Amino acid sequence: MTRTARDLLEAAVRDLAPDPGANPLVPLIARGEADRAVLAALAREQRWVIPADRRAFLHLADRSAAEPRSAAFFTALAQGEARAAEHLEPFAAACGADAARADAYDPLPGCQAYPACVAWLALNAAPADAVLAVTANFSAWGGYCATIAKALRTHYGFTDEACAFFDFFAEPAPDPDRTAEAAVRAALEAGSLDENRAHRHGRLLQSYEAMFWATLARAA
Repeated sequence: MTRTARDLLEAAVRDLAPDPGANPLVPLIARGEADRAVLAALAREQRWVIPADRRAFLHLADRSAAEPRSAAFFTALAQGEARAAEHLEPFAAACGADAARADAYDPLPGCQAYPACVAWLALNAAPADAVLAVTANFSAWGGYCATIAKALRTHYGFTDEACAFFDFFAEPAPDPDRTAEAAVRAALEAGSLDENRAHRHGRLLQSYEAMFWATLARAA
């Protein structure tokens, strides 16, 4: 039986789901055992990740001129990153990682490997393959954000404004979800999707995602 675009997306999310033990930091935050200095480092690393991913998604949108469904997906992601950047600052301020000190922070290579991989995809991956890989990765990221948002309120006393960055990614995102399905469907119809290659990209993204959290956990 021929698989649909929805089938492929669900299979990618399932097959590329991270090992439960791959993230040592989020459980610490969930229990309120992570130091606020680690939360501040998380905010500072995200100050590097968010704009880098936004530019990568814009580049992927430009490269998708012949695939308008993929272009719409990456444009929506870039717009989301711009909104996330606005939400990040209240979280950073609540952690004591204000913008005035940002220039003095040296980002950790293990954390910045993830956006470097996204940038590689922006330059090298077939757009439809990148759609599948990125969508699978976002599923795990959203779950982490939901856990962190709850813990920040429960254990750290953060306000809704300070939690908005994580709330934003934790909430279901119907527009990117619809555009992802439309992009994969169009690629299937055009024969331009390489599922094996897309899964290879997705595995790299998930590995670098795990490296991000493990690096921060070691810093703790």
